[in-house]
Amino acid sequence: MKRILLAAVAAFVLYSQMVPTQAVGLSAQSAILIEADSGRVLYEQNADEKRLIASTTKLMTALVALESGHDVQEVVTIEPEDTRTEGSSLYLKEGEQLTLETLLYGLLLHSGNDAALAIARYCGGSVEAFVEDMNEMAKQLHMTNSHFENPNGLNGETHYSTARDMAKLAQACLQQETLAEIVATRSISMEGRSFQNHNKLLWQYEGCIGMKTGYTELAGRTLVSAAQRDGMTLIAVTLNAPDDWNDHKTLFDYGFSNYRMEPLVEQGQQITTMPVSGSALPMMEVIAAEDFFYPLKDGESLEQRCDYFVTSLTAPVLEGEQVGTLSGWVNGVQVAAVPLVCGSPMNEVVVEQKSPIDQFLDWLNGM
Repeated sequence: MKRILLAAVAAFVLYSQMVPTQAVGLSAQSAILIEADSGRVLYEQNADEKRLIASTTKLMTALVALESGHDVQEVVTIEPEDTRTEGSSLYLKEGEQLTLETLLYGLLLHSGNDAALAIARYCGGSVEAFVEDMNEMAKQLHMTNSHFENPNGLNGETHYSTARDMAKLAQACLQQETLAEIVATRSISMEGRSFQNHNKLLWQYEGCIGMKTGYTELAGRTLVSAAQRDGMTLIAVTLNAPDDWNDHKTLFDYGFSNYRMEPLVEQGQQITTMPVSGSALPMMEVIAAEDFFYPLKDGESLEQRCDYFVTSLTAPVLEGEQVGTLSGWVNGVQVAAVPLVCGSPMNEVVVEQKSPIDQFLDWLNGM
Protein backbone atom coordinates (compact mmCIF):
# COMPACT_ATOMS: atom_id res chain seq x y z
CA MET A 1 0.00 0.00 0.00
CA LYS A 2 2.79 2.44 0.85
CA ARG A 3 4.26 1.87 -2.62
CA ILE A 4 0.93 2.90 -4.16
CA LEU A 5 0.66 5.99 -1.98
CA LEU A 6 4.18 7.12 -2.78
CA ALA A 7 3.65 6.49 -6.49
CA ALA A 8 0.52 8.64 -6.47
CA VAL A 9 2.29 11.53 -4.82
CA ALA A 10 5.43 11.09 -6.91
CA ALA A 11 3.22 11.77 -9.92
CA PHE A 12 2.06 15.00 -8.28
CA VAL A 13 5.61 16.08 -7.51
CA LEU A 14 6.96 15.29 -10.98
CA TYR A 15 4.10 16.45 -13.16
CA SER A 16 2.72 19.61 -11.51
CA GLN A 17 3.50 21.68 -14.57
CA MET A 18 1.96 24.15 -17.01
CA VAL A 19 -0.58 25.78 -14.68
CA PRO A 20 -3.02 27.97 -16.65
CA THR A 21 -3.16 31.69 -16.06
CA GLN A 22 -6.88 31.96 -16.83
CA ALA A 23 -8.71 33.31 -13.79
CA VAL A 24 -11.52 31.36 -12.17
CA GLY A 25 -13.80 33.40 -9.91
CA LEU A 26 -13.74 31.87 -6.41
CA SER A 27 -14.57 32.94 -2.88
CA ALA A 28 -11.64 30.91 -1.49
CA GLN A 29 -8.47 32.46 -0.11
CA SER A 30 -6.53 29.41 -1.33
CA ALA A 31 -7.51 26.83 -3.94
CA ILE A 32 -6.17 24.17 -6.26
CA LEU A 33 -7.55 21.79 -8.88
CA ILE A 34 -5.56 18.73 -9.99
CA GLU A 35 -6.10 15.62 -12.07
CA ALA A 36 -5.75 12.79 -9.58
CA ASP A 37 -3.80 10.14 -11.48
CA SER A 38 -1.18 12.27 -13.22
CA GLY A 39 -1.05 15.01 -10.58
CA ARG A 40 -1.26 17.75 -13.21
CA VAL A 41 -2.28 21.07 -11.69
CA LEU A 42 -5.14 22.50 -13.74
CA TYR A 43 -5.71 25.61 -11.64
CA GLU A 44 -4.23 27.13 -8.50
CA GLN A 45 -4.66 30.24 -6.38
CA ASN A 46 -2.42 30.93 -3.37
CA ALA A 47 -1.94 27.17 -3.24
CA ASP A 48 1.18 27.30 -1.06
CA GLU A 49 -0.08 29.65 1.66
CA LYS A 50 -0.16 27.94 5.07
CA ARG A 51 -3.65 27.96 6.56
CA LEU A 52 -5.80 26.30 9.19
CA ILE A 53 -7.54 23.29 7.67
CA ALA A 54 -10.18 22.39 10.28
CA SER A 55 -11.78 18.94 9.91
CA THR A 56 -10.24 18.17 6.53
CA THR A 57 -7.47 17.04 8.90
CA LYS A 58 -9.52 13.89 9.41
CA LEU A 59 -8.52 12.62 5.97
CA MET A 60 -5.01 12.24 7.35
CA THR A 61 -6.36 10.69 10.56
CA ALA A 62 -8.26 8.06 8.58
CA LEU A 63 -5.34 7.37 6.24
CA VAL A 64 -2.88 6.81 9.08
CA ALA A 65 -5.38 4.62 10.94
CA LEU A 66 -6.02 2.45 7.90
CA GLU A 67 -2.29 2.15 7.23
CA SER A 68 -1.54 1.26 10.88
CA GLY A 69 -2.14 -2.45 10.39
CA HIS A 70 -5.32 -2.62 12.48
CA ASP A 71 -8.30 -4.43 11.00
CA VAL A 72 -11.45 -2.31 10.67
CA GLN A 73 -13.46 -5.02 12.44
CA GLU A 74 -11.41 -4.71 15.63
CA VAL A 75 -13.47 -3.52 18.60
CA VAL A 76 -12.45 -0.27 20.29
CA THR A 77 -13.43 0.36 23.91
CA ILE A 78 -14.04 4.06 24.51
CA GLU A 79 -11.86 5.55 27.25
CA PRO A 80 -12.68 8.65 29.33
CA GLU A 81 -10.09 10.77 27.50
CA ASP A 82 -11.74 10.02 24.15
CA THR A 83 -14.85 11.92 25.20
CA ARG A 84 -13.09 15.11 26.32
CA THR A 85 -13.26 17.29 23.24
CA GLU A 86 -15.17 20.23 21.85
CA GLY A 87 -17.01 20.73 18.59
CA SER A 88 -18.69 18.11 16.42
CA SER A 89 -19.18 14.87 18.33
CA LEU A 90 -20.59 11.35 18.17
CA TYR A 91 -21.27 11.67 21.92
CA LEU A 92 -19.27 8.55 22.68
CA LYS A 93 -19.59 7.20 26.19
CA GLU A 94 -16.92 5.73 28.45
CA GLY A 95 -16.91 1.94 28.18
CA GLU A 96 -18.88 1.90 24.92
CA GLN A 97 -17.56 -0.58 22.36
CA LEU A 98 -17.59 0.09 18.64
CA THR A 99 -15.66 -1.32 15.70
CA LEU A 100 -12.88 0.74 14.20
CA GLU A 101 -14.92 0.77 11.00
CA THR A 102 -17.88 2.45 12.72
CA LEU A 103 -15.57 5.04 14.25
CA LEU A 104 -14.05 5.76 10.81
CA TYR A 105 -17.50 6.32 9.31
CA GLY A 106 -18.37 8.57 12.24
CA LEU A 107 -15.08 10.42 11.72
CA LEU A 108 -15.49 11.06 8.00
CA LEU A 109 -19.25 11.38 7.56
CA HIS A 110 -20.32 12.98 10.84
CA SER A 111 -16.91 14.57 11.56
CA GLY A 112 -16.81 13.34 15.15
CA ASN A 113 -13.96 14.91 17.10
CA ASP A 114 -14.34 12.27 19.80
CA ALA A 115 -14.09 9.55 17.16
CA ALA A 116 -10.80 11.11 16.05
CA LEU A 117 -9.40 10.87 19.58
CA ALA A 118 -10.56 7.27 20.02
CA ILE A 119 -9.09 6.23 16.66
CA ALA A 120 -5.79 7.99 17.37
CA ARG A 121 -5.42 6.48 20.85
CA TYR A 122 -6.30 2.99 19.69
CA CYS A 123 -4.24 2.91 16.48
CA GLY A 124 -1.26 4.88 17.77
CA GLY A 125 -1.07 3.70 21.37
CA SER A 126 -1.55 7.32 22.41
CA VAL A 127 -2.85 10.45 20.69
CA GLU A 128 0.62 11.96 20.85
CA ALA A 129 2.24 8.97 19.13
CA PHE A 130 -0.48 8.93 16.50
CA VAL A 131 0.08 12.61 15.70
CA GLU A 132 3.76 11.80 15.18
CA ASP A 133 2.63 9.16 12.68
CA MET A 134 0.48 11.78 10.94
CA ASN A 135 3.49 14.04 10.51
CA GLU A 136 5.59 11.12 9.30
CA MET A 137 2.94 10.30 6.70
CA ALA A 138 2.94 13.96 5.64
CA LYS A 139 6.68 13.68 4.98
CA GLN A 140 6.20 10.52 2.94
CA LEU A 141 3.56 12.29 0.86
CA HIS A 142 5.87 15.29 0.31
CA MET A 143 3.47 17.61 2.16
CA THR A 144 6.32 20.04 2.71
CA ASN A 145 4.24 22.92 4.10
CA SER A 146 2.12 20.98 6.58
CA HIS A 147 2.23 20.10 10.26
CA PHE A 148 -0.33 18.31 12.41
CA GLU A 149 -0.94 18.96 16.10
CA ASN A 150 -4.06 16.85 16.64
CA PRO A 151 -6.19 14.24 14.83
CA ASN A 152 -9.42 16.24 14.66
CA GLY A 153 -8.47 19.61 13.14
CA LEU A 154 -9.20 21.91 16.07
CA ASN A 155 -7.25 25.16 15.82
CA GLY A 156 -3.61 25.00 16.88
CA GLU A 157 -0.58 27.22 16.36
CA THR A 158 1.35 24.38 14.75
CA HIS A 159 -1.59 22.79 12.95
CA TYR A 160 -1.68 23.90 9.31
CA SER A 161 -1.41 22.89 5.69
CA THR A 162 -1.80 24.31 2.19
CA ALA A 163 -4.18 23.70 -0.69
CA ARG A 164 -1.39 21.98 -2.63
CA ASP A 165 -0.46 19.71 0.25
CA MET A 166 -4.07 18.77 0.89
CA ALA A 167 -4.41 17.79 -2.77
CA LYS A 168 -1.45 15.44 -2.29
CA LEU A 169 -3.21 13.96 0.72
CA ALA A 170 -6.41 13.57 -1.28
CA GLN A 171 -4.51 11.68 -3.99
CA ALA A 172 -3.28 9.20 -1.40
CA CYS A 173 -6.76 8.88 0.12
CA LEU A 174 -8.27 7.92 -3.23
CA GLN A 175 -5.61 5.20 -3.55
CA GLN A 176 -6.69 3.73 -0.18
CA GLU A 177 -9.72 1.65 -1.20
CA THR A 178 -11.46 1.55 2.18
CA LEU A 179 -11.03 5.26 2.74
CA ALA A 180 -12.25 6.08 -0.78
CA GLU A 181 -15.34 3.94 -0.17
CA ILE A 182 -16.13 5.66 3.13
CA VAL A 183 -15.88 9.24 1.84
CA ALA A 184 -18.13 8.37 -1.13
CA THR A 185 -20.89 7.02 1.17
CA ARG A 186 -23.94 9.29 1.43
CA SER A 187 -25.46 7.70 4.51
CA ILE A 188 -25.14 4.51 6.54
CA SER A 189 -26.35 2.89 9.75
CA MET A 190 -23.84 0.93 11.85
CA GLU A 191 -24.05 -0.53 15.34
CA GLY A 192 -27.16 1.43 16.21
CA ARG A 193 -25.82 4.73 14.86
CA SER A 194 -26.81 6.56 11.68
CA PHE A 195 -24.39 8.78 9.78
CA GLN A 196 -25.11 11.14 6.91
CA ASN A 197 -22.29 12.66 4.89
CA HIS A 198 -21.87 16.41 5.36
CA ASN A 199 -20.55 16.79 1.81
CA LYS A 200 -23.47 18.25 -0.15
CA LEU A 201 -21.63 17.82 -3.43
CA LEU A 202 -22.44 14.11 -3.30
CA TRP A 203 -26.03 15.13 -4.05
CA GLN A 204 -25.43 18.37 -5.94
CA TYR A 205 -22.64 17.57 -8.42
CA GLU A 206 -22.73 14.76 -10.98
CA GLY A 207 -19.77 12.43 -10.56
CA CYS A 208 -18.75 13.61 -7.09
CA ILE A 209 -17.05 10.81 -5.16
CA GLY A 210 -16.86 12.61 -1.82
CA MET A 211 -13.96 13.60 0.47
CA LYS A 212 -14.21 15.89 3.53
CA THR A 213 -15.66 19.15 4.82
CA GLY A 214 -14.33 21.34 7.64
CA TYR A 215 -15.10 24.50 9.57
CA THR A 216 -13.89 26.49 12.52
CA GLU A 217 -14.42 30.19 13.09
CA LEU A 218 -10.73 30.92 12.54
CA ALA A 219 -10.19 28.53 9.62
CA GLY A 220 -13.41 29.40 7.85
CA ARG A 221 -14.96 26.82 5.55
CA THR A 222 -12.53 24.22 4.21
CA LEU A 223 -13.33 21.53 1.68
CA VAL A 224 -11.54 18.72 -0.14
CA SER A 225 -13.57 16.98 -2.83
CA ALA A 226 -13.20 14.76 -5.87
CA ALA A 227 -15.28 14.05 -8.96
CA GLN A 228 -15.09 11.64 -11.91
CA ARG A 229 -16.28 12.02 -15.50
CA ASP A 230 -15.25 10.48 -18.81
CA GLY A 231 -12.31 8.61 -17.34
CA MET A 232 -10.88 11.66 -15.57
CA THR A 233 -10.75 12.14 -11.78
CA LEU A 234 -10.36 15.69 -10.47
CA ILE A 235 -9.46 16.79 -6.93
CA ALA A 236 -10.40 20.26 -5.69
CA VAL A 237 -9.27 21.91 -2.46
CA THR A 238 -10.46 25.24 -1.08
CA LEU A 239 -9.37 26.86 2.19
CA ASN A 240 -11.23 29.70 3.88
CA ALA A 241 -13.97 29.70 1.23
CA PRO A 242 -17.31 31.25 2.27
CA ASP A 243 -19.00 29.83 -0.84
CA ASP A 244 -17.14 26.52 -1.03
CA TRP A 245 -19.90 24.42 -2.63
CA ASN A 246 -20.09 26.74 -5.61
CA ASP A 247 -16.31 27.15 -5.68
CA HIS A 248 -15.91 23.40 -6.16
CA LYS A 249 -18.62 23.24 -8.82
CA THR A 250 -16.84 26.06 -10.65
CA LEU A 251 -13.47 24.30 -10.41
CA PHE A 252 -14.86 20.96 -11.57
CA ASP A 253 -16.76 22.57 -14.45
CA TYR A 254 -13.57 24.34 -15.50
CA GLY A 255 -11.54 21.14 -15.40
CA PHE A 256 -14.04 18.88 -17.17
CA SER A 257 -14.81 21.43 -19.90
CA ASN A 258 -11.20 22.38 -20.67
CA TYR A 259 -9.29 19.09 -20.32
CA ARG A 260 -9.57 15.56 -21.69
CA MET A 261 -7.64 12.40 -20.79
CA GLU A 262 -5.33 11.17 -23.54
CA PRO A 263 -3.32 7.92 -23.48
CA LEU A 264 0.43 7.89 -23.86
CA VAL A 265 0.51 4.10 -23.71
CA GLU A 266 -1.48 1.19 -22.28
CA GLN A 267 -0.05 -1.63 -20.16
CA GLY A 268 1.08 -4.53 -22.34
CA GLN A 269 1.11 -2.47 -25.54
CA GLN A 270 3.94 -3.52 -27.88
CA ILE A 271 6.36 -0.69 -28.56
CA THR A 272 9.02 -2.46 -30.62
CA THR A 273 10.92 -5.72 -31.02
CA MET A 274 14.51 -6.44 -30.07
CA PRO A 275 16.89 -9.12 -31.42
CA VAL A 276 17.75 -12.01 -29.09
CA SER A 277 20.76 -14.27 -29.58
CA GLY A 278 21.01 -17.80 -28.21
CA SER A 279 17.24 -18.33 -28.32
CA ALA A 280 14.89 -20.41 -30.46
CA LEU A 281 13.15 -17.17 -31.50
CA PRO A 282 15.24 -14.38 -33.00
CA MET A 283 13.13 -11.42 -31.77
CA MET A 284 11.63 -10.35 -28.44
CA GLU A 285 8.55 -8.13 -27.94
CA VAL A 286 9.19 -4.96 -25.93
CA ILE A 287 6.05 -3.75 -24.16
CA ALA A 288 4.93 -0.97 -21.79
CA ALA A 289 4.93 -2.04 -18.14
CA GLU A 290 2.02 0.22 -17.15
CA ASP A 291 -0.70 2.56 -18.38
CA PHE A 292 -0.21 6.27 -18.58
CA PHE A 293 -2.94 8.80 -19.34
CA TYR A 294 -2.57 12.56 -19.11
CA PRO A 295 -5.04 15.48 -19.13
CA LEU A 296 -4.65 17.75 -22.15
CA LYS A 297 -6.41 20.91 -23.23
CA ASP A 298 -7.11 22.04 -26.80
CA GLY A 299 -3.93 22.65 -28.75
CA GLU A 300 -1.78 20.31 -26.63
CA SER A 301 -0.39 16.97 -27.68
CA LEU A 302 1.40 14.16 -25.87
CA GLU A 303 4.69 13.26 -27.57
CA GLN A 304 6.56 9.96 -27.14
CA ARG A 305 10.29 9.39 -26.79
CA CYS A 306 11.96 6.01 -26.30
CA ASP A 307 15.33 5.49 -24.67
CA TYR A 308 16.83 1.98 -24.57
CA PHE A 309 19.51 0.67 -22.21
CA VAL A 310 20.47 -2.06 -24.72
CA THR A 311 20.00 -2.71 -28.44
CA SER A 312 20.01 -6.52 -28.29
CA LEU A 313 19.56 -9.33 -25.76
CA THR A 314 21.14 -12.67 -25.04
CA ALA A 315 19.06 -15.58 -23.77
CA PRO A 316 17.98 -16.43 -21.16
CA VAL A 317 15.73 -13.37 -20.88
CA LEU A 318 13.28 -12.87 -17.99
CA GLU A 319 9.74 -11.64 -18.52
CA GLY A 320 9.44 -8.04 -17.24
CA GLU A 321 13.16 -7.34 -17.56
CA GLN A 322 13.47 -3.60 -18.20
CA VAL A 323 15.25 -2.60 -21.41
CA GLY A 324 14.34 1.07 -21.65
CA THR A 325 11.96 3.91 -20.85
CA LEU A 326 9.11 5.53 -22.74
CA SER A 327 8.79 9.19 -21.82
CA GLY A 328 5.88 11.52 -22.50
CA TRP A 329 6.28 15.23 -23.20
CA VAL A 330 3.82 18.14 -23.31
CA ASN A 331 4.95 21.58 -24.43
CA GLY A 332 8.58 20.55 -23.97
CA VAL A 333 8.02 19.35 -20.39
CA GLN A 334 8.45 15.68 -19.46
CA VAL A 335 5.30 14.38 -17.78
CA ALA A 336 5.77 10.60 -17.91
CA ALA A 337 8.41 7.90 -17.59
CA VAL A 338 7.02 4.41 -18.29
CA PRO A 339 9.33 1.36 -18.06
CA LEU A 340 9.71 -0.69 -21.26
CA VAL A 341 10.13 -4.39 -20.51
CA CYS A 342 10.53 -7.77 -22.15
CA GLY A 343 7.13 -9.20 -23.01
CA SER A 344 7.79 -12.89 -22.39
CA PRO A 345 10.63 -15.09 -21.15
CA MET A 346 13.06 -16.63 -23.60
CA ASN A 347 15.15 -19.64 -22.66
CA GLU A 348 18.61 -20.33 -23.89
CA VAL A 349 18.82 -22.99 -26.63
CA VAL A 350 20.94 -25.88 -25.38
CA VAL A 351 23.13 -27.31 -28.16
CA GLU A 352 24.13 -30.91 -27.54
CA GLN A 353 27.89 -31.45 -27.73
CA LYS A 354 28.81 -34.77 -29.50
CA SER A 355 31.99 -36.74 -29.05
CA PRO A 356 34.45 -37.08 -31.99
CA ILE A 357 33.41 -40.74 -32.48
CA ASP A 358 29.69 -39.76 -32.70
CA GLN A 359 30.56 -37.01 -35.15
CA PHE A 360 32.50 -39.54 -37.30
CA LEU A 361 29.56 -41.96 -37.25
CA ASP A 362 27.19 -39.17 -38.28
CA TRP A 363 29.52 -38.42 -41.18
CA LEU A 364 29.54 -42.05 -42.28
CA ASN A 365 25.75 -42.24 -42.06
CA GLY A 366 25.51 -39.22 -44.25
CA MET A 367 27.61 -40.68 -47.02
